[in-house]
Amino acid sequence: MKIQISRLISVPLVALLLVAPVAAQEKGAPQPANGVVATVNGKAIPQARLEILVRERVAQGQQDSPELRSFLKQELINREVIQQESVKRGLEKTPEVAMQLEMMRQGVLVAAFLQDHLRRNQPNDATLKTEYDRIKAQQGDKEYRARHILVKTEEEAKDTLAQLAKGAKFEALASERSLDTGSKGNGGDLNWAPPARYVKPFADALTKLKKGETTRTAVQTQFGWHIIQLQDERAMKIPTFDEAKGQLTQMLSQQALQKVVADLRSKSKISE
Repeated sequence: MKIQISRLISVPLVALLLVAPVAAQEKGAPQPANGVVATVNGKAIPQARLEILVRERVAQGQQDSPELRSFLKQELINREVIQQESVKRGLEKTPEVAMQLEMMRQGVLVAAFLQDHLRRNQPNDATLKTEYDRIKAQQGDKEYRARHILVKTEEEAKDTLAQLAKGAKFEALASERSLDTGSKGNGGDLNWAPPARYVKPFADALTKLKKGETTRTAVQTQFGWHIIQLQDERAMKIPTFDEAKGQLTQMLSQQALQKVVADLRSKSKISE
């Protein structure tokens, strides 16, 4: 079974999604056209604004067409008419609206900075290959399908092992006793995974088991006490470098964003 690289890479989500509003600034994106699409009460609506909306819709799967452009042009006119009336009423000066406008401005600037940083710090193939080799070595060449029962204390673990020795079904005890809400509904089944997916004490115990065996003693981790049963094992198919390249690029880009934010915070005077 082919393993998705996303299963091999575990990184926290970061502010990468914030770059979406300025994605049109990426290299190769069509440049905004000059000119004016309409004038409302003497104020011009630039062609560039229409091009931004068109690119957004195309990115969402719509086709660039005269009909789409006509529709978006009317949308821009409607927005301008409403904005001008809003300004006449002084709505932009109310505290709530002023705060929202400032937050939107901040969001656009944050997105622009992150996108610019990514453009300037794209990982090269050598860096990607080094990371690929590191992850590949870390995963090993096997994956395992295991069940486990997680309990809070060693006494509970010993009692559970005693129940198994008396003939109780592993799946039934897992469903009844396990603290792992993600697997207890499936009789403790953890599905297929490489040992690197688990914390070291768990992984070490798992890889010593033979198919069908259960740990004779409970394994302690920071989560509690585990009783582990190995259901099966098999050779693991690692994605090729070319297959993994896209997600490796994303992972290293996320790490670069985390680092630049941490660096900026370390240089700033922050009081909370």
